[in-house]
Amino acid sequence: MDDRLILALDQGTTGSTALLVTTELEVLARANVEFPQIYPKPGWVEHNPDAIWESVQQSIANVLVKVPDAKHRIAAIGITNQRETTVVWDRQSGQPIHNAIVWQCRRTAERTAALRAKGLGPVFKERTGLVLDPYFSGTKIAWQLDHVDGARARAERGELVFGTIDTFLVWKLTAGARLVTDASNASRTLLYNIHEGCWDEELANHLSVPTSVLPEVVSCSEYYGETHNMAVLPDGIPVCGMAGDQQSALFGQACFEPGDAKCTYGTGAFLLQNTGEEAVTSNFGLLTTVAWKLGDTTTYALEGSVFIAGAAVQWLRDGLQLIQSAPEIEALASSVSSSDGVVVVPAFVGLGAPYWDSEARGAVLGVTRGTTRAHVARATLDGIALSCADLAVAMAQDSGRTLPALRVDGGAAENNLLMQTQSDLLGTEVIRPRQLETTALGAACLAGLSVGIFEGLEDIRSRWQTEQTFQPAADCTYVEPLKDRWKRSVEAVRSLGC
Repeated sequence: MDDRLILALDQGTTGSTALLVTTELEVLARANVEFPQIYPKPGWVEHNPDAIWESVQQSIANVLVKVPDAKHRIAAIGITNQRETTVVWDRQSGQPIHNAIVWQCRRTAERTAALRAKGLGPVFKERTGLVLDPYFSGTKIAWQLDHVDGARARAERGELVFGTIDTFLVWKLTAGARLVTDASNASRTLLYNIHEGCWDEELANHLSVPTSVLPEVVSCSEYYGETHNMAVLPDGIPVCGMAGDQQSALFGQACFEPGDAKCTYGTGAFLLQNTGEEAVTSNFGLLTTVAWKLGDTTTYALEGSVFIAGAAVQWLRDGLQLIQSAPEIEALASSVSSSDGVVVVPAFVGLGAPYWDSEARGAVLGVTRGTTRAHVARATLDGIALSCADLAVAMAQDSGRTLPALRVDGGAAENNLLMQTQSDLLGTEVIRPRQLETTALGAACLAGLSVGIFEGLEDIRSRWQTEQTFQPAADCTYVEPLKDRWKRSVEAVRSLGC
């Protein structure tokens, strides 16, 4: 029996999770540690990089105590991470110059608007597959260099480095031995030419980002370095698998064939479809992104992002206090047969794909005297599912492939009502795996490939297991009226600039 373990580190938006994964892709133990969210101004979101690192170390310590002798059985470490979140730090001391600017942060909206006004949108889209939006890392780097005293001069002298969270964690795990990012994370920066597989100096100049701060780009499954000087882990464990969270989930869902698709329901919702070795250009507001790079082969994906998904349920809990815990929403929403005309557009930080409207804000529409908290709860789940359905429609138009099925993961995928609604809206199967931690599983699989635990993609696929499949209901007459109300509600929110 192979008793080796893979340590998967899933560094997310609200917390860090460490998982011990067996060679059969079973999660043996899991530990999560949350860290504070920082909101300096409306629309601004930051994290303390030191708090992130502390949460990672604590999650590792917490998971190791659950499995005797685990630290000596770890054969590899895989990393997956919140993607566009941006850290700039001193190359020598490792000290960050500013809080990390989180992917949700909209502070660079004026900067991206100015770049679009110069007519640069098509250039960035052609080379990076992305739209000019504050979501991505490039303008976040420039903001730090322009707003921290002396930072730009230090960067020009080669004293500062940039990384998304994957880069930051490898740097920390290896005691500063490697400054690397993988191709999937690089493709989320507005600085990486996804066709040529390298940093683009012209785009960097447009963004005012010196290329000297950029890390080396590597594949998603190779040796990056090994642990060194960590209190919670022995020296010498190879760090050898890495992908951005959504690409890692696509890999962890075994979506290895062109056309395969998954949706992760976390803080936001992210629908990705494998397009193989073809980087499909989107004409309907989606992103073209690197799914993963194995050896010299790059696999691409189409991606649609909904900025607010599970966070809308948190809003019901913390903001409106309609529920006391997130799991309560399913029973509450199921207590009514429909939202009774109420529509929730969860555009709390703007609308992502296919709209890309950073000025839009959330709204609750169609409220009557008879509206109850159950109707609002149901409308919130509908809003999440409808947002994802918009992505699926755009994806089919771009790729020429309707979704044969949708694999789902993330915390909100445990909500049966949400998953059934999603299946009804899409008119296709929604498949929930036995292991919902597919983001971490993807990182584990990538690391396992590197050290020979898995022989290849088919070996990984053979270990993947379904927990439940949701079929479209026989009577879906409610779907078209719901879609029509949603379309009109989104148009109203955008026209009002809410």
